[in-house]
Amino acid sequence: MPRRNDIRKVLIIGSGPIIIGQACEFDYSGTQACKALREEGYEIVLVTSNPATI
Repeated sequence: MPRRNDIRKVLIIGSGPIIIGQACEFDYSGTQACKALREEGYEIVLVTSNPATI
């Protein structure tokens, strides 16, 4: 997919609280998405309501 020059900032919404022991997989995938988008030059805003990751 070609880069869109009109988009500079991306909002990523976290998975939120899940059953204990299962949240880390979703947090990991969100982190990888943030890293990949940042490498492409986007500014990232991450919103998560998972208290285990704070």
